Amino acid sequence: MSDILITPDALAALIAAGAPVRVLDVRWRLDRPDGRPEYLAGHIPGAVYVSLDDDLAAHGEPTDGRHPLPDVSALQAAARRWGINDGDTVVVYDDLKSLSAARAWWVLTDAGVEDVRILDGSLRAWTDAGLPLDEGDAVPKPGSVSLVAGQLAQVSIDEAAELAASGALLDVRAPERYRGDVEPIDPRAGHIPGSINVPTTGNVDADGRFLGPEALRARFAEAGVDDASPVAVSCGSGVTASHAFVALRIAGLAPTLYPGSWSQWSNHPERPVVTRPNPG
Repeated sequence: MSDILITPDALAALIAAGAPVRVLDVRWRLDRPDGRPEYLAGHIPGAVYVSLDDDLAAHGEPTDGRHPLPDVSALQAAARRWGINDGDTVVVYDDLKSLSAARAWWVLTDAGVEDVRILDGSLRAWTDAGLPLDEGDAVPKPGSVSLVAGQLAQVSIDEAAELAASGALLDVRAPERYRGDVEPIDPRAGHIPGSINVPTTGNVDADGRFLGPEALRARFAEAGVDDASPVAVSCGSGVTASHAFVALRIAGLAPTLYPGSWSQWSNHPERPVVTRPNPG
């Protein structure tokens, strides 16, 4: 298994052994961003709830996108509130194919947390393994972790446009949003000219577990991505792009993230938009 992922049994063993592990519950959905009610109803023992909108994103102008990356000082304060110390193993999970957990993985890894793992198969894998849940709110002892942002590669809006023209910019949204058939939240429909649609939901199996390295590598090769290709990933607002970033890393490739993604691009009226199935 990839060093990015962890199985439920491996996580349960770490918890049982009293290892320095901090578990974060990052339940979030576009139509229901506050996952705290579900967390309170049942979570992995000791897990702390993390608000993606409040803790894993900043709040700026529409031209910055819907989920700009958080300021590192604010992230550090939140991480200490979650009980994280330097040297801890941090395990993140959600209840939807790791789509939002991957955002936590990206943000924390970028900020210098050295061992961040995604619970492969999400909360469903934990319960399917017969492992217990706790109710209520876990309040950990404050941690003392020190964070420094900039450990992972990212691109600006201008660099994303250049990559779409000269390399590979993957748009990992659903095909109907990529084509511009529908746009439920951002101001314009369509995609960045030259971007290639590779929906990130295809990077997991029916149980929400990531495909193996060979299968992922083959999937990205079909989109023209290989070791010789610079590749960046975008989505609606940088959340599910983090999931595709993880999949590319598991495949042994070296991706970059476009954090602003379509929510930033579509708020710049001077930027061109394509509304047809092919990259354009």
